[in-house]
This record gives sequence, C-alpha cells and structure tokens, in this order.
Amino acid sequence: MGKLLLWAVIILAILFVSRILSHQKAQARQAAARRQDVESRDAAESMVRCAHCHIFMPRSEAYMSQGKTWCSAEHARLGLRK
Repeated sequence: MGKLLLWAVIILAILFVSRILSHQKAQARQAAARRQDVESRDAAESMVRCAHCHIFMPRSEAYMSQGKTWCSAEHARLGLRK
C-alpha cells in the first residue's frame, strides 16, 4: 500500500510540474505576440496629402511630381485645385 501511495504522489508531482511549465510557455508566447503587435504598430507608414483633391494616403502609394505629392498621375497633370 505504501508503494502505491508513493507512486501516486510522484505522478501528481510530475503532472503539477508539467502544468506549471506549460503555463509559463503560454505566457511567453503571449508576451512575444504582444511585442510583435507593438512593433508592427510602431512601423506604421506616414500619411501624405494629395495636392489636388486633399485626400490622405500612405507615402508608398503616393505619386511624387514637381516636389508635391499626388494620389495619381492624372491629378499631377491637372495640378493644384483652384
């Protein structure tokens, strides 16, 4: 009977330790996901305004001409709105 009780205690201790370790791993994954989310927000692209229609767009999508930003080549051709 004593051996059975000893094995039961050992098995419960192993299960307890494995549960603690898996909980710590889950917390580490969540922290890494939060850091990645913050980094992606910090890497947000700057916005620029079209000189013709005044809409905002990401700088990578803007058309640059004559030192100004435009939303399309058509608006660059039309120039500044009067």
